[in-house]
Amino acid sequence: MEPRIQYAQTADGVSIAFWTLGEGVPFVYMPQLPFSHIQLQWQYPEMRGWWERLAEKRKLVRYDGRGSGLSDRNVADYSVEAHMLDLQAVVERLGIQRFVLSGPTSAAPVAIAYAVLHPEAVSQLVLWCPWTGRGARAQTLRALREGDWELYTEALAHGTYGWSAAEEAHRYAAYVRECATAEAARAIYSALAEFDVATVLSQVRSPTLILHRRQIPLLPGVEVAKDLASGIRDARLALLEGASVLPWVGDEEAVRAAIDEFLGEGQEVAAAAEPPAAGAFRTILFTDVEGSTALTERVGDAKAREVLRAHERIVREALKAHGGSEIKHTGDGIMASFPSATWAVESAIAMQRAFAEHSAGVGADSRPPQHGRAPLRIRIGLNAGEPIAEEKDLFGTAVNMAARIAAEAEGGEILASDVVRQLVAGKGFLFSDRGEVELRGFEEPVRLYEVRWRETA
Repeated sequence: MEPRIQYAQTADGVSIAFWTLGEGVPFVYMPQLPFSHIQLQWQYPEMRGWWERLAEKRKLVRYDGRGSGLSDRNVADYSVEAHMLDLQAVVERLGIQRFVLSGPTSAAPVAIAYAVLHPEAVSQLVLWCPWTGRGARAQTLRALREGDWELYTEALAHGTYGWSAAEEAHRYAAYVRECATAEAARAIYSALAEFDVATVLSQVRSPTLILHRRQIPLLPGVEVAKDLASGIRDARLALLEGASVLPWVGDEEAVRAAIDEFLGEGQEVAAAAEPPAAGAFRTILFTDVEGSTALTERVGDAKAREVLRAHERIVREALKAHGGSEIKHTGDGIMASFPSATWAVESAIAMQRAFAEHSAGVGADSRPPQHGRAPLRIRIGLNAGEPIAEEKDLFGTAVNMAARIAAEAEGGEILASDVVRQLVAGKGFLFSDRGEVELRGFEEPVRLYEVRWRETA
């Protein structure tokens, strides 16, 4: 039975068509931009079979991106950010909190960017024959696309199905022309090509599988896949035999087997990224605005509140980008937790760099602030352990020590316990031994280490 087509509304007012199939873990399969039509696809036996088999073990979610298929076509914004709004609208409409995200071909940069911004939502990332719109071959395709739209679609179809499969290729070319207009396709490709995905690869935290077929003639071969795999930490690259960019053409079983194996192995990883149970091991981070009381006296309540709001915004952005969870606001600071010590240290470094950038050109504490701002000098403390979870808050020795460590730091410093330093050994961070320090409330001195974030810039 054909799935029921529904609609979601994006934050910028675009209607996005989608359907779901199957039950279980949500698997959001993004459109192959700009060629998607979730209704017409169902009328092709080979495509329909692909979706049905993918949905046998999970809840498959499919949608048409803006400008294509059954979604709104009269739109102006085709940027990566706009395409992320399409995805966000669908998952919010379905009430999905956490899901596997699959980005095929030209949608891969959008999937990567979304995974970076929403690490708490993307349990695993699957990239199929990723294409980034860059390189000599991409320029050749662009010239053909802009010169003769029908010839371009026919060449694309024959390159996908093989030059001997004339009937299938001609039928697929007609389908491609139904998905989007020539003008929309050109605008979408141009917008995607402006995004340099290499700048965000190191920030991907989701376990990632990159699939690519070796003999595909129309894409830049496996070079892009290898570049992505080397840029995304611990990404897995699976090179398969075949010459078609369509997974249902050729050895479809090998594609599904690789996906099933990856998702099966990732179940424990995905579960670990869920909100940990009481007593789970976590890394705790505290921030504290240095001299907040004196700041209020010097610049006044309104200006001091502006400084605190800037601090809160920067901290929350860093937490979102590095898989952290805000636990509570402490007045002039924020307490957060991470399932990974590496993520916590990376987040702390990102915070201090953002604070430094915010304060660039701002007067020192002893002088009037310039540009209507006051400098941000933030203490950050890190510790790891097994806190007690109770009513969305954390308690216990691990938490208390993290707070005390933050209090020992100077503005602009990150101090960490020896436990944190050992957990991230070999990850490339630089530490400076600050020696043993007596922390209030603790009988034994604690050895602290400064994270040298300026040297790692």
